[in-house]
Amino acid sequence: MKKNLLGLFFVVCCAMSLHAQNKIDKISLTYGEELADDKQKIVRIIGEANNKIYALGLNKEDYFLKVFDSKSMKLLSSNLVVLPTMNDKDVDFEDAFLLNGKLYAIGSVFNRKDKTFNLIGSEISEKGVMSKNTINMFNSVVAKKSERGEFYFKQSNDEGALLVMHTSLFPKEDAVQYEVKLFDENLKPIFETADKVKFDDSKKDFEFTIADFELNFKDDVFLVINESYRDSKKKEQIEKFQIHLFKKANNYAKEVVDINIKGKEIINCKMMSTNKNTLQLVGFYSSVRDNGKANKELKGIYNATIDLATNANTNLKFNEFDYDTKVKLLGERRAKKGKDVKPLYNITTLIEKDDGGIIVLSEMQFFYVGRSSGFGPLAFTPVTYTKNEIIVTCLKPDGSLDWGNVVAKEQSATITTMTFVMGFGGSNGSFSVGGVMAIPLTQMGKGPEYLGAIPIYRNGALNIIFNDNVKNKGVTDIENIKALGNYNNAVPTLFVFDDKGKITRHDPEEAVKNELVLRPGVYYRKTSREYIVYSSRKKQDKLGRLILED
Repeated sequence: MKKNLLGLFFVVCCAMSLHAQNKIDKISLTYGEELADDKQKIVRIIGEANNKIYALGLNKEDYFLKVFDSKSMKLLSSNLVVLPTMNDKDVDFEDAFLLNGKLYAIGSVFNRKDKTFNLIGSEISEKGVMSKNTINMFNSVVAKKSERGEFYFKQSNDEGALLVMHTSLFPKEDAVQYEVKLFDENLKPIFETADKVKFDDSKKDFEFTIADFELNFKDDVFLVINESYRDSKKKEQIEKFQIHLFKKANNYAKEVVDINIKGKEIINCKMMSTNKNTLQLVGFYSSVRDNGKANKELKGIYNATIDLATNANTNLKFNEFDYDTKVKLLGERRAKKGKDVKPLYNITTLIEKDDGGIIVLSEMQFFYVGRSSGFGPLAFTPVTYTKNEIIVTCLKPDGSLDWGNVVAKEQSATITTMTFVMGFGGSNGSFSVGGVMAIPLTQMGKGPEYLGAIPIYRNGALNIIFNDNVKNKGVTDIENIKALGNYNNAVPTLFVFDDKGKITRHDPEEAVKNELVLRPGVYYRKTSREYIVYSSRKKQDKLGRLILED
């Protein structure tokens, strides 16, 4: 009888450890069982389908397809992703996607002889083997290998289509080439377009940017191009701000919408398609001096609305940062002098509010590359990633400012890498795609994924959860915040915003020693209230569910 009681006690304790739950206010975290120490850190959660969760693991330079049971979150299998060769060349892994339950792996390869950058994809088995029936998705002609550009991916909200763009620079032609293709669940192209855009970089303060691309619920495709320069004779800042639209209902014929900007410089742009059949454009802008030279500091946030039924620009608002927000970012002395905000903030998230307004999250992000040690292929380079405070800007449905506030946090992580390849929002030469510091998958699993935050908007309330220093419990004042320090000792915290922008901070009642630490850089949004997350404590890793209770 005593043995039976001990056995029952052991089973109960095991069950408790397999499904340990943490709770902060209305946020609950429930985990599956501990993962084996296979040195394969999860760098991306691909998605959930067929009662299984699919994720990518990384060990040195090898990617592994990891498959979990949806209910128990138990690891079912972990297999090396086996990539094929193309023309006797190794294919570099790009990413993996779930399209209507079908699992695909995508890779790229450069052909030096033809000066082509190719993208291939095929279904991949749970054993990590790509099908022999590979699909040649792109065969892009480029100037040379060093100017081969990048591929960028966006999945539709219903996860049934994949939008891919390739951009590359042709320096001798003063041109940027972009190719955009939309693929269905079978990787069959639905739409494709290509253009080589000429630019004149001999003009004063010239900048050319492919700012963002987007896909809406109708499978319409959008592209933002921004070209700016200074006309020294007229003492004006010239802004060419265009939206290229490709609508399915119009057989994807190209349409162009111009947004007229005068007296301001557009710093960046991020797009969001809405349920009201509109396209929202949001970004930072700067002021322009009397001589036409643009200041690079951030004056505030603009919002432009495109009515997709008519292609009309129905709204254009420029909102300066309010005084209280500037005090938090710059300090009272500089705010009183009317100083502008340093250009270190990148828009990470746009949220469509229930009333049609927009919540904009802009995080301070930068990275520092240290001095390499060693020589040639054996050189090691330290890279420090920093993700600090988040500016939260709430816009009314008409694009004007409703309220602003700041999430106070200070985070950084340093890794050492043998090679350093970093795209700042996909920057390449004189153009960029997006405006967010993208940490390469090859550098994840080593610390940077502990940085950042997970925003959750539900029932009219904004919730932001992130890792923080335990000494910051209850602190919301940016002047009193302490740096995260060792992210292995971080504790989760939750900032909740009401409809006026007031912050309520929620912390765990007590910091638990050896508690798992959330990795906000690796998560999958399943619904507006449920997320699949990944947490660790040194060699102890678990997959879990983060749920916002009603």
